[in-house]
Amino acid sequence: MNSIADQGIRIGRIAAMLPVKDIQKAHDFYVGVLGFTKVFENGNPVGFMILKQGNAELHLTLQPSHKAAPFNVAHMMVSDVDALHRLCKQHGLRIIKGLQDKDYGLRAFVFEDPDGNRIDVGQVI
Repeated sequence: MNSIADQGIRIGRIAAMLPVKDIQKAHDFYVGVLGFTKVFENGNPVGFMILKQGNAELHLTLQPSHKAAPFNVAHMMVSDVDALHRLCKQHGLRIIKGLQDKDYGLRAFVFEDPDGNRIDVGQVI
């Protein structure tokens, strides 16, 4: 078999890329509510930005005609899933799948960000 491992190639970071209709609104949500920090932006007007929070990295790309997918587009592990669930509800975000303990060892829920992107959130039980 001839794979990248056979060639000595290693994969580095992979970051979720989320399409958004309004990049400033998305920025305000991910920074103001989820505690990310903007570390890069590109374009005038801005059409791309990189956000970081701890070890997490998220790329936002401006797509004015974005139509949200009917499936999860990112999975986020957190240290307190119950607190994040409460925060999402306080900010009026749509909860797609309610908070529950899963048989595969996670306490999890799914929410939609302001652009309808579905984010699966989990915490190891």
